[in-house]
Amino acid sequence: MTAEREPLYLRRRQGFSHWVRSGEPMVWFNAGAVSFALLAVFGLLWLLAWHGLGHFWPRELLQFSVNSETRQITVLGEQVSSERVSAEQLRGAGIASQAEGGWEWRRLIKRGNRDFFGTDFIWLLDSRVLEVSRPSGVMRVERLEWGNLYGRLLWLEQDGKVITDADADADADADGVWALFQGLIAANRSVRDEIRALEREEVGGINFAMERLRLRERGLVLDGEPVPAELARQRAMLESQYEGARRRLLALYQQSERYSYRVRLADGREVTLPLGQVVRAILPNDMGPLAKLNYYRLRLWEFLSDEPREANTEGGVYPAIFGTVLMVLLMSIIVTPFGVLAAVFLHEVAGQGRITRVFRAAVNNLAGVPSIVYGIFGLGFFVYGVGGEMDRLFFPEALPSPTYGTPGLMWASLTLALLTLPVVIVATEEGLARIPQSIREGSLALGATRAETLWRVVLPMASPAMMTGVILAVARAAGEVAPLMLVGVVKLAPTLPLDGNFPYLHLEQKFMHLGFHIYDVGFQSPNIEAARPLVYATALLLVLIIALLNLAAVALRNRLRERYAALDGS
Repeated sequence: MTAEREPLYLRRRQGFSHWVRSGEPMVWFNAGAVSFALLAVFGLLWLLAWHGLGHFWPRELLQFSVNSETRQITVLGEQVSSERVSAEQLRGAGIASQAEGGWEWRRLIKRGNRDFFGTDFIWLLDSRVLEVSRPSGVMRVERLEWGNLYGRLLWLEQDGKVITDADADADADADGVWALFQGLIAANRSVRDEIRALEREEVGGINFAMERLRLRERGLVLDGEPVPAELARQRAMLESQYEGARRRLLALYQQSERYSYRVRLADGREVTLPLGQVVRAILPNDMGPLAKLNYYRLRLWEFLSDEPREANTEGGVYPAIFGTVLMVLLMSIIVTPFGVLAAVFLHEVAGQGRITRVFRAAVNNLAGVPSIVYGIFGLGFFVYGVGGEMDRLFFPEALPSPTYGTPGLMWASLTLALLTLPVVIVATEEGLARIPQSIREGSLALGATRAETLWRVVLPMASPAMMTGVILAVARAAGEVAPLMLVGVVKLAPTLPLDGNFPYLHLEQKFMHLGFHIYDVGFQSPNIEAARPLVYATALLLVLIIALLNLAAVALRNRLRERYAALDGS
C-alpha cells in the first residue's frame, strides 16, 4: 500500500511516533517546567515585596463614625484590609449581624493608641459604619513604646508649661506648632543618638575594661599571688570615668524629658505624652507624593539600619542582618578547607577500597540528617563539651559564669559547618573526578612531585567545583533556624559580636539571625497583626541576602572556570 493510499489515522500515528522519537516533547516539557519554576519564584518574590515593602508606605488616616451596640463611637486609623464574612461566623463570635443575604463586609483598622485602647487593631462591620471621612490635620506618631499614636496635636509643653497652642489662632498657629514639633523631634533624636553612642561606646568600653580587670584580679587570687596596687589605681580611674559618663547620661536624659505634647484622641480625650519617646510624626492626609516618597525612603532605611523595638514589631533588623552575614562568612571559612581536604583524601590519597566506599556512603547519608540533630550535637559536643573544657582550662577566673561554655557565634558557625560539610565534600569530589588523569600524569612526567601536582594543578582546576559546594552550603546554612535555636541565636542581642573592644570579634557572644527573627515575629509576637508585614519584609530581605551571597560566589566560580577552562578541556 503506497503512502498516498494509507489511511489518514495511520499517517497521523506515524507522524506522532516520529515526533515523540525526535525528542521534541521533552524539550517542551523541560521548557514548561523551567517556566513554571521561574513563575513560582517571581510570584513568591512579588508576594513578599507587595505585603512587605508596602508596609512602609504612609497610608491615609480615615475617621469612622460607628454605631455600636450601646452608643456611637469614633474610630481614627489606617485601613489595613477588608474581607467578606458570613452571618454564621459573626453569630459564632457573639456579634449580631444586620447584613442581608447572609454575608457582610468588615474592615481591619489599625487605630493604634494601644496604651489607651488596649489593642492596636479593631474590626468594623460596614453595616454599622455611619460615615467615613478623611480629616485634615490628624497625625501619626511613631513612638519607642506602645506603637503608633493617632490624634490631633493641640499644644506643646516645656517643663509642664504650655509654649505653643494650636487652637489659639487656627491655621497660622497650627502650622507654627507643627514646625516647632518637628524641630523638637529632630533635637530629641540627636539627644537619643548621643545617649546611645555614650552608653555603647564609652560606658560599654568602661564596663568591658572593669570586667577584664575583675577577672584579672580574681585570677591572681586563685593562683595565690598578691594583687598589685596598680590594678587598684586602674579600677579607681575607671570608676571615675564611669561616674563622669553617668552624670552626662543623666543630663541627657533630663534634657530629653523636658518637652511633652498634648493630643486629642478620636474619642475626644486629651492626653499629654513625653516628646522624648517620639521617633517621627507625620500628617499623612496632608502629604504630597514627594513627601510620601521621602517618608517611604526613611522608613525603608530605618528597617535596614536600625534596631528592633516593640517586641520586634517595629524598628529595623540591622543586628539580624549583621549576625546572619557574619555567621555565614565564618561558616564558609571553616567548612571550605575541611571539606576540600576530606574530598582530596577520599579521591586522591585513599585507595578506592571497601573502607573508602563506606566513608563515602557515610558522607552521603550525613547530608540527609535532620538539621535539629546537628543542633543537639552542637549543644552537647561543642557548647557543653569543648566550651566547658575551654572555660576550665583558660577562663577559670570567670567560673561559674561560662565564657565559651554557653551558646554563641563560634558554636553556631561550627555546627552549621558540620551540617554543610557533606555538601562541600561531594561537590569537590565530583570536580576532582572530572579532571582527566592525563593532566596528573603529564605534571608528574615533567618532574613535579605528587604534592606539587595536587597543589598547583589539580586543586586550581577543581576550584569551580569547590565554589559550587560553597554556594550550596551558603544557601542551606543561611536559611537554617532549628539548630541555631540551640547553639547561639537569641530573640534580641543588645550588642553586636563585632565592636571596638579587644579582641574586636567576640565569638562567644550570642547573636541575631534573620531566619530566627522571622520565626519569632511570625509565631511568638504578642501583636501578630502588627508583625505580619514585617514577616514578609524580613523574608524578602533574607532571600535577597542569600541571592547576593550566592551571586558573589557564582561570579568567583565563573572567573575560576574561565581561567582553567583551557586546561580542563570541558
